[in-house]
Amino acid sequence: MHHGGQLNSAGGELPAVERQVAREAARWLLRLGSGRATDADVRACDQWRASKAEHEHAWQRAQRVNERFGLIPSALGMATLNRPELKPRRAALKTLVALIVAGPVGWAAWRADPLDWTADYRSGAGQRRDITLADGSTLQLNTASAVDVAFDASTRLVRLRAGEMAVHAVADAQPGARPFVVRTALGDIEAPPSRFCVRQDGVQCQISVQEGRVRAGRAGRMVDIAAGQQGTLTSTGALGPAPADPHAGDWTRGVLHAGQMRLDAFARELGRYRQGVLRCDPDVAHLRISGAFQLADTDAVLAALPATLPVQVRYRTPYWVTIGPRDSAA
Repeated sequence: MHHGGQLNSAGGELPAVERQVAREAARWLLRLGSGRATDADVRACDQWRASKAEHEHAWQRAQRVNERFGLIPSALGMATLNRPELKPRRAALKTLVALIVAGPVGWAAWRADPLDWTADYRSGAGQRRDITLADGSTLQLNTASAVDVAFDASTRLVRLRAGEMAVHAVADAQPGARPFVVRTALGDIEAPPSRFCVRQDGVQCQISVQEGRVRAGRAGRMVDIAAGQQGTLTSTGALGPAPADPHAGDWTRGVLHAGQMRLDAFARELGRYRQGVLRCDPDVAHLRISGAFQLADTDAVLAALPATLPVQVRYRTPYWVTIGPRDSAA
């Protein structure tokens, strides 16, 4: 029996799933998608699935949820799973359970803020999306990102709900020159005509400016960030400016740049552009990788890894991939 094995054929509906069993399946999906699951975890999940037919039904339903919505991998790591008091963990678990129980009929009507499906614009895993706003400003959404846009008589507001985007803010043609503001969970970015990238990632938000100048932070605690600089928004305030990472915007060209990056960090970053789980075995996590990698074909990137590193890429399914040590016989 294999993780992510064949789903029920021809889109046939699986039997109903009890909430308690759905909760167990959701916990397994989160744990195995954390990037830190062990082989013992995989075996334990296999045993759980094999113990009862309803467990296997719940797991297949969970897999179908994941394939459709790309919920795993997510920002939830093992540390989060081990801290049940955290609101994001509780919200994610609740959402997964609800979707597993609801089935396809319920999925069509799902509207849950934690995963941003009500956003005005969003992109799927591995997708980049270009958006032209009413004032002529443009946004480019990176993989798995979501924004709301609210222009009124006084403000041009873009709310980054999840992920990453590149912004080209232009001067307002309307009388009164409405300010252009990007709102994140950690503060605002006030942008006169400028080009910048912003990435909201858990407990921080990174801003890298390519042209012009922006101000970022919360009221009374703003920092100026000029072209060639970057800043960071955290729960305690704005940090910076500092020299910008020259590769912060490489994703807009479909490129992932790695400069002596740890392999586990590389896998996490590459995994953002794939549906399913991309896991790095702890035995090879410390290896370093450099290069410019084309994001249009992440399978090709993975296939090339053994040529430069002593690793082997194992596909349990197209949605469950592990980078591990090379077999001694290989």
